Amino acid sequence: MPDGDDTGGGIEAAVKVLPGIGDVDAADWDACAGTANPFLSHAFLSALEDSGAVTAETGWLPRHLVVEDAGGRVVGAMPLYLKGHSYGEYVFDWGWADAYERAGGQYFPKLLSAVPFTPVPGPRMLVRPGVDRGRVEEVLAGGVVGLVDRLGISSAHVNFLPRAQWERFGEFGFLQRTGLQYHWSNAGYADFDAFLAALSSRKRKAIRKERREVAESGLTIRRLIGRDIEDRHWDAFFRFYIDTSDRKWGSPYLNRRFFALLGERLSERVLLVVVERDGEPVAGALNLIGDDTLYGRNWGCTEDYRFLHFEACYYQAIDFAIERGLAKVEAGAQGPHKLQRGYLPVETYSAHLIADPRLREAVADFLVRERRQVTRERQMLEAESPFRKDA
Repeated sequence: MPDGDDTGGGIEAAVKVLPGIGDVDAADWDACAGTANPFLSHAFLSALEDSGAVTAETGWLPRHLVVEDAGGRVVGAMPLYLKGHSYGEYVFDWGWADAYERAGGQYFPKLLSAVPFTPVPGPRMLVRPGVDRGRVEEVLAGGVVGLVDRLGISSAHVNFLPRAQWERFGEFGFLQRTGLQYHWSNAGYADFDAFLAALSSRKRKAIRKERREVAESGLTIRRLIGRDIEDRHWDAFFRFYIDTSDRKWGSPYLNRRFFALLGERLSERVLLVVVERDGEPVAGALNLIGDDTLYGRNWGCTEDYRFLHFEACYYQAIDFAIERGLAKVEAGAQGPHKLQRGYLPVETYSAHLIADPRLREAVADFLVRERRQVTRERQMLEAESPFRKDA
């Protein structure tokens, strides 16, 4: 497998390891990443690094890969980090780490290709259009394998990648893992009522009741984009984020500076749902807008209202997606409660390179059983779909 300078498949390519996203020109990175998924943009990844959320001190040491052709043009890239822990990943390997270290091995550091703190599916091998995709992917995968070998580390992990790239990494010797998330799909609905009409009567009535109770609670819900989002809105949302992080995880991953940079660099891609009482924000939900997908991310509140979480995070997202003609809403991991609100289970994919044959064998055996379990769980959840059978 290629690593470093190599030739083949019609292009001459060299892979480089970069210590920060700032070491590659934003236009070159984005030419490979495309516009479909804002989390893969240079703007988003640089906001994480420039804010100090992603640094060696936080256990995320950037080691991004770029592939250049013979003329020095960037034709491929991969977000990559050397990690000293498994926090902020949402594909859990703590059990693998514990077992390996009890057996005398050293699991950390490890390599991870993912968007930090963000369980959003998307390509991890980013390839500029018009070049030999297969060849560039081969060079990128070879760069990961070579880096594991040179650093003498336990493993490399590629999380939340598309199925096609998951299968491609399988060809390169990576073990394959699946998981579940909940996504809402737009079947060409004219409005929210048209979506409700596709649900069973019982689910339809339940959602209407939830929305009505929120509407009658005296709250005002606003959807803000771009310049409509002011510093005061970010200040309020950060308070919500900190409060929720403290209660759920104990330590927030992101800081106020990150949200400021996000607003500066990706303002037209940000949808902030702000909930107010008497003009004062009491809750908020952060979403990012892709070319055909709305990505639901963070939620927080300082006052609890029944059903408000569902309204701000799920129903407002569906409303927005229908208005914009977006194909889907990705609501992230966890929560079968999303199912009864129209978000159906979909499989997610990750790939894992394990250097030690003993650990690799144990993990491979585990993953065979886990994939079967994930498939069974997805099928069971699909049987509980809230949609009418004839919808």
